[in-house]
Amino acid sequence: MGALIVFIILLLGIAIALVVYNINLRRKLHVLDNTNQKVNSLNVLQDFMNTISEQITADEKIRKINEILIERYKIKYSTIVIYNGAEYEIKASNVEKKHWDTLKNLQSEKVFIDSIQTATTKYITVNGENERLPYLKMEYARAKSAMFFPLYIDNIYIGYWIIEGSMPHEFDNVDTTVLEVVKNNIISVLRTVENQRIINNLVREDLYSGLKTAEYLYSGARTVIDRYPTSAVCLFKIVNLPKINERVSRKTGNEVIAKVCKLIKENLSNEYFFVRYNGPKFAIVFSGSDVEGVAQFMKDIKARVETTKVKPREDYRADLAAKPMPYVLPRINVVVTTYYKGTALEGLLLKMEEYLDNANENENEINYL
Repeated sequence: MGALIVFIILLLGIAIALVVYNINLRRKLHVLDNTNQKVNSLNVLQDFMNTISEQITADEKIRKINEILIERYKIKYSTIVIYNGAEYEIKASNVEKKHWDTLKNLQSEKVFIDSIQTATTKYITVNGENERLPYLKMEYARAKSAMFFPLYIDNIYIGYWIIEGSMPHEFDNVDTTVLEVVKNNIISVLRTVENQRIINNLVREDLYSGLKTAEYLYSGARTVIDRYPTSAVCLFKIVNLPKINERVSRKTGNEVIAKVCKLIKENLSNEYFFVRYNGPKFAIVFSGSDVEGVAQFMKDIKARVETTKVKPREDYRADLAAKPMPYVLPRINVVVTTYYKGTALEGLLLKMEEYLDNANENENEINYL
């Protein structure tokens, strides 16, 4: 009898030890799982930063970020929706387009209104396969769980990120703190790409030169320019353009701009970017070229420009006391320097502009900075 009691106590001890072991094991696994999620979050953040620095369009960055989220977090569906000032627009989604009308109007769904108003995450799910999420209309079988994240920049609501799963209770054990970090990273990316989009939208085509404005160098052209570790940058100024406008005519000055730009543009390759920088100043980025070669090229261009005769246009009103002017000759001052990939191109051009604005108008050399 005593031996039986000892045996039972031994079994109870073993059972208790196993329970304690299992509890500790589950706790360690939970800690490990959380650690893995946090490491994964750091990796995702690094991928985000790499994407931001890529020379691709703002919309391409958002789509790539959504792809990273889907891949790294094994999410079935992920959709980012942004209000563009007029309507809600899907910026990235791996859901079939036939469902986009539903996904871009979730701000009107009763189930999400409180989430938007309080800036809190909303998690909804179903209990059975025959149930459907309240915002789904025709495609109720597609998703069975969803987490809705309203997005705010400086306390201003700008849209939402929604992730969806195909199984009931799919996100029950997801670490929401990690997803909140991801959401904040999405907001940071959106802030960055919005700044890029603003620059893109500022690009215009100049009426007289037919060139894009300077903002193009910081947006579309940058993709090509930064393929190379260094490039040569040229800024030149038609130094006598103000006098031509004043003493001959405005239309004659416009014709000078058109002829000078046409002459130069015809001699540039597709990877060289020629823009109207500011007033009588024009910029050219020679992607991947060295300064010495560009200086020789601009020396030849300068000689050709300054022998280009431009006849006064019909708005020319010659001074009766002076001999009529048969033509005008443009004169340009040129400065060249090296741009290094990843540095501030806009700051470099400002420095070059300052040099030209303070240079002697009668300079006849190609100047280096």
